[in-house]
Amino acid sequence: MLLLITIAAFISIFGILYALISACSPVRGEVTLRLKALDAVPSGYGDIDEELAKPFAQRVILPLTGSLAGGLVRFTPKAIRRMVDEKLVAAGGFSGLSTDGLLLFCGFLATTAVLIVGALSAMAGAPAAKIIGHAIIALAIGLAVPLFLLNRKITARRKSIQSDLPDVLDLLTVSIEAGLGFDGALARLSEKTKGALVEEFARALQEMQIGVPRRDAIRAMGQRCNVDDLSLFTAAVVQADQLGVSIGNVLRVQSASMREKRRQRAQEKAMKAPVKMLLPLVVFIFPAVFVVLLGPAVIRLMTSLLFR
Repeated sequence: MLLLITIAAFISIFGILYALISACSPVRGEVTLRLKALDAVPSGYGDIDEELAKPFAQRVILPLTGSLAGGLVRFTPKAIRRMVDEKLVAAGGFSGLSTDGLLLFCGFLATTAVLIVGALSAMAGAPAAKIIGHAIIALAIGLAVPLFLLNRKITARRKSIQSDLPDVLDLLTVSIEAGLGFDGALARLSEKTKGALVEEFARALQEMQIGVPRRDAIRAMGQRCNVDDLSLFTAAVVQADQLGVSIGNVLRVQSASMREKRRQRAQEKAMKAPVKMLLPLVVFIFPAVFVVLLGPAVIRLMTSLLFR
């Protein structure tokens, strides 16, 4: 009997709650009408939402810097723009900045440095002549720092290309001797390995795929990198392409030559090591050795002279 009373009470409470929830919830027809209204919203709102979903830097800062860089182009000499463009190409890019972006960054850094140094000099009570001098120095440093970092990246990239060239040529030689063509060997190289030199070969392959002649693409790669060993290799490949010589034999000879040059450079650095070690020895090692060897004798001599 008690079980039946419990079941009846549960069913009654459940029915009352279901009735209350159904009465308070919106009508099913209203939900359908709202869904239809949302479907009828113009698609332009989706574009606005997509634009607002982008980061603030991409929505505001990049267009602003683009307009400022466009204004800066009119005041920048063409020779400077060409020089910066060549350096960016040789460095393989610099933090994703274009030529205009790098020039704008240099101008912003120089202006910021001038304002900070000028404000600090004025707060320190320096005369006007010193403030102007400090501002000029800050301007020069602000302009030179990005170019200095860019030159360092160019030097590191050229060293990487020069170091990787023999190994890359070995891979190309093995691929061509296995039956692949030169274009196929370049494609396999770009798939299996990484590095600055591989990126340059991949770029040359892309140029050849869009219709640029092989000799022109290889020659342009040598001019971009401006590395002596790579320039010799590109000259040999261009000459072999013009004369119809087997590219496999050229690669084999060039690979052996580049490996021999790398061994000679290592020997040259080893021969320079004693000369480079001479200055630290004279400045740091020899004084300590003299103190250890002559220190007791000097102390004994001074003691005998003072207490005679």
